[in-house]
Amino acid sequence: MKKFLLVLTLICAPHTALADEIRRDDGSVLTRGEVVAELARSDFILLGELHDNPHHHSARGELIRELATRKPSVVMEFLDRGSSLDPKLPLLEEMEKAGFSAKGWRWPLHEPLFSAARETGLSILGGNLRGEDARRVAKEGDKALATEIAARLALAPLAATAQKKLDDDLTAGHCGHLSAARLPNMRLAQRARDTAMATAMLTVEDGPVILLAGNGHVRLDYGVGSQLRQLAPQRRIVSIGFFESGPGLEQRLAIREGAFDYVWITPPAQRDDPCAGFKFTSPPPAK
Repeated sequence: MKKFLLVLTLICAPHTALADEIRRDDGSVLTRGEVVAELARSDFILLGELHDNPHHHSARGELIRELATRKPSVVMEFLDRGSSLDPKLPLLEEMEKAGFSAKGWRWPLHEPLFSAARETGLSILGGNLRGEDARRVAKEGDKALATEIAARLALAPLAATAQKKLDDDLTAGHCGHLSAARLPNMRLAQRARDTAMATAMLTVEDGPVILLAGNGHVRLDYGVGSQLRQLAPQRRIVSIGFFESGPGLEQRLAIREGAFDYVWITPPAQRDDPCAGFKFTSPPPAK
């Protein structure tokens, strides 16, 4: 198995004040400037996150500003597909009209992303299934899929090894409480959300597209990246997974080998045990 190498400690923009590490999946050295240059040459730019880590949002907000000269469109997991924001109206009001849950996404945690896109004049587009639609798929399976989503899913099947990785991650994401009977529909709901985001990106006619979503969605083996590779093989796709430093980092990265082109490592967020008092209800945001 290839080893991820510790490559470079770099200082981000002054207001983020983060000491981050960037690693390439093949083990080669990468600087921040090289990352930005690589993204600037790409058609589809997939930027992951751990949803509750503010460092990830600050770092990606800076990347959006650096890439703004190319006038990319920004597709967001946090907004319903088909929606867009009117830059003339108050930000949070417009976001909530587009399906954003201020409570669910712990606003203003993601504000650096929306502010960076809006202040640089970029188009902000919704990419995700509506929450009620994802819940219906998780409950009812194939019959709850919209025709367009079902057709695109059929064009981008998962390899058996990729499906096993997705199943393992879904089980872990539900703290071991996801039963074998519920797993197929939960997998389908996750893949349907990936398909919705991939579709939103593919419908942008001009310029590059940035996707902001959880690490599980931007993966190249089973996420949006996998679908884009199959549906638009001629387009240049780059994916960055955002991770946290600390105990177990190397193991966490090793089991995700091949899932991203690059991994971007920031300080960890402070959080309680996410599995303490876990109660299964509906599909949580992908981690």
